[in-house]
Amino acid sequence: MAAGLTLSGCAAVGPKFSPPLPPPANGYAGAGDQAPARAVLNADTRVSGPWWRALGSPALDQVMTRALANNQTVASAQATLEKARAQAERDRGALGPDAAMGASFQRQRINTSAFGFAGFPSPTISLYNIGPTVSYDLDIAGGGRRRLEAALAAAQAQGFKADAAYLTLTGNVALQAVRIAALRAQIQTVEGFIVDDRKSIDIVHRAEEEGGSAPSAGLGGKLQLQQDLALLPQLTQQLAQARHALALLVGEAPSQWSPPDFTVSEFTLPAAIPVDLPSALARRRPDIQAAEAQLHADTAVIGMETARLYPDVRLVAGLSQEGLTPGSLFGFGATAYNFGPAATAPLFDGGQIRADRRAAQAQARASLAQYRQTVITAFVQVSDVLSALAQDEERLTTLGRAEETARASLEDARSAYRLGGAPLVSVVVADRTWRRASLARVEALGQQLSDIVALYGATASDWRSTPEAAPASSGKTLQEQSGKRLAPPRQSP
Repeated sequence: MAAGLTLSGCAAVGPKFSPPLPPPANGYAGAGDQAPARAVLNADTRVSGPWWRALGSPALDQVMTRALANNQTVASAQATLEKARAQAERDRGALGPDAAMGASFQRQRINTSAFGFAGFPSPTISLYNIGPTVSYDLDIAGGGRRRLEAALAAAQAQGFKADAAYLTLTGNVALQAVRIAALRAQIQTVEGFIVDDRKSIDIVHRAEEEGGSAPSAGLGGKLQLQQDLALLPQLTQQLAQARHALALLVGEAPSQWSPPDFTVSEFTLPAAIPVDLPSALARRRPDIQAAEAQLHADTAVIGMETARLYPDVRLVAGLSQEGLTPGSLFGFGATAYNFGPAATAPLFDGGQIRADRRAAQAQARASLAQYRQTVITAFVQVSDVLSALAQDEERLTTLGRAEETARASLEDARSAYRLGGAPLVSVVVADRTWRRASLARVEALGQQLSDIVALYGATASDWRSTPEAAPASSGKTLQEQSGKRLAPPRQSP
């Protein structure tokens, strides 16, 4: 037994897993890419508290709490994680000794002629048996340990997948909340268009009655009114879809729960968003960590299959009480026992074990390729979002200037109309230009906030810690930001 235990403590066969090195990238920007002024590369970006607190919306905090508690996708991921952990505990238990208690009752007919006793009757007897049996696999080649290693790595991979599900959920909830706010702002802007359109039509009608305008002067205003009215159904449908999508994320039917009426003004643009360096991101993003853990599990499977090529040695012991009657079971003479090693070794299996080993090796290579692809995909996602945020800042700057110019043109047209130096149609056109620029700016603000949310998700910002108070934000609200010129993009990191 001592020799067997010594052998079982030897190193397990198969390759030893080493975490792969992340790609040697120092930044995310490609050639010619601009970097947003808000993104700050940092070797350690961990902050206290859930990432969405930086958006400064108490209503979003409440919805997020509800979603984290009730979302069914997250509940499924959590249950799958518990299953993986239970399977790992099962494999851990398989490394220890097995003990079982058995009992049996049999009616047997003894064929005396088979023992050479001719002429003797063959009696029928009752045989009672009870006793424990114990077996212990010495795991000389380490197949059981590799199985446990694979199970623990698989459970770890599932844990990271659960983290990814939580992170995806929080990102989607924030995106839908921002989308609701942006769509409501657009609807309010279009409704303002419609009110002004009708006022302009009324002015033209009064001018017609007084003989100052031809009947055809109001056709342009009526056309603009119909065009603006046509914008509302699509925006209203998109708003309904966003509200329904948020209800789904919260785990409720749309008829049972309605999201808050998010407004653009309640969200805050963070002044700076910390972004992990690529080497740190590869160790933090849960999808990358899950891919690495899966690679670990598949590497351990190679050791499992390799161990099948070696003998399997077990220690077996048994104690039994046997008797012809229940009363004789527990006498000294009814005791029987057995103890000793038992070994099995593969001789010929048609190449099945070696084929399984080659399959495991191929699966490990596939997992390594998947890990590398996951890392590159993560870097590309961060690069895309950073580039989008830089363009958002450029676009907002341009649209802000366009809105100011359109506003000044509208004031000039109104002044000229009041002085009789310009027709009413010039005022209508200038007003339309200004309002279109205003609507474009509102859309751009919503897109910028959506890209900020996407950046938090792409950089795997923490969602789990819940501090007593949310950290104060030094950013400006979207309404405050809308009238300010944003800083020009910095050099790409």
